[in-house]
Amino acid sequence: MPYTSLSKKDIKIMLDKLELSNVDELFNIVSEKFKIDFSKFDLPESYSEQEILKHISEISDLNSSAKNLCFIGGGAYDHYVPKVVDFLSSRSEFYTAYTPYQPEVSQGTLQYLYEFQTMICELSGMDIANASLYDGASAVAEACSMSVSSNRKNKILLSSTLNNNYIDVVKTYFSTNNVELELINNTLGLIDYDDLSNKIDENTSCIVVQSPNANGLLENWEKVVENKKYKDILVIAVSDPISLSLIKTPYDCGCDVYVGEGQSLGNHLSFGGPYIGLFATLSKYARKIPGRIIGRTDDIDGKEGFVMTLQTREQHIRRDRATSNICTNQGLIALRSTIYMSLLGKDGLPEIADICFQNAQYAANQLNKIKGLSLHYNNREFLKEFVLEIPFSASKFILDAEKEGFLVSKLPRDSSDSLLLLAFTEKRTKEDIDNLVDFFKKYK
Repeated sequence: MPYTSLSKKDIKIMLDKLELSNVDELFNIVSEKFKIDFSKFDLPESYSEQEILKHISEISDLNSSAKNLCFIGGGAYDHYVPKVVDFLSSRSEFYTAYTPYQPEVSQGTLQYLYEFQTMICELSGMDIANASLYDGASAVAEACSMSVSSNRKNKILLSSTLNNNYIDVVKTYFSTNNVELELINNTLGLIDYDDLSNKIDENTSCIVVQSPNANGLLENWEKVVENKKYKDILVIAVSDPISLSLIKTPYDCGCDVYVGEGQSLGNHLSFGGPYIGLFATLSKYARKIPGRIIGRTDDIDGKEGFVMTLQTREQHIRRDRATSNICTNQGLIALRSTIYMSLLGKDGLPEIADICFQNAQYAANQLNKIKGLSLHYNNREFLKEFVLEIPFSASKFILDAEKEGFLVSKLPRDSSDSLLLLAFTEKRTKEDIDNLVDFFKKYK
């Protein structure tokens, strides 16, 4: 927004009101040692609006951005965002709105949140979804909290192939609770079922497994359900929603809860967010769900209306006995996701996921042909990202690749400095992938 300074007339009116003769008298109360003498600084002449925008743009161009060819994954992906998503979500009716406490005031907001919940249920196969959480990490932690609250058990089993950020947030959530957290070992990038079986006992509340996991590999949720031993143990499925459009739904696999990060549903890459947490579960857990839930009803005249339902779970009513400390949602990001899913439809999402799959397969085949490079988890199924083993320093390679316009990343917490996690979305063309492959071939 252009800056409009005070006119001399404006300043005089204010000074007269304060019975002061000049602006300096306003600051007489401030000690001289704290005042800045601008005459000592060699400052340039002020810029015009056009000049300052040009100057700032030149500075920002020094930063790295996803304008480079982005092959970074690990939970946030460089998917294409249709322009209509930005246009509609920036309308003032949506952009300035907040979850209403008087639902009848903002029927439009409640309706799109209701549609969002419906679409997440269709993606996951679950009975009921909430109106969103902060991000994927908080969704995982809230699912664990719901499980502990539901079956009154105090042991949580987390797959070691779960996104590391999610593991850290779960640890933070339960750092002061009497809840035991254990990591399930992995074998060649996938959950170790013998270790899972050994760690399950009568105190186990839930098992959290991600697919595709942090290594990009597809886990077997059905096998996890078969191994849970006790009926009241909840199986929490974590998944990227676009990947979910291609694989068997968590519900069909027998899971109890679905959670995930919804950034890939029409939301731009951003350093830390705002992103959106997805949460869906079975109807029997409806009164244990964290966050907002929007319902549909008819008024006394028979007209359809939307309301915030089951509010007795929430903090503004139950206070310390609420189901969660979450008392808001990512409404605007949920709107973007709703527009995106509506635009692509039931056929479009699987098509996007399939393009990602084809791109990843092509890249893996090409890179595997280069001497010294290999898939770290060979003969394992992956969807849109995989781990590549390289014979040189991953840290140095990342910096060198950036200079050539390629954004790549290490496998998180890789101590060997020899593993890259590469992701391929529908934005990456065959030419983009070939250029990356050529860079690997030439790199020494």
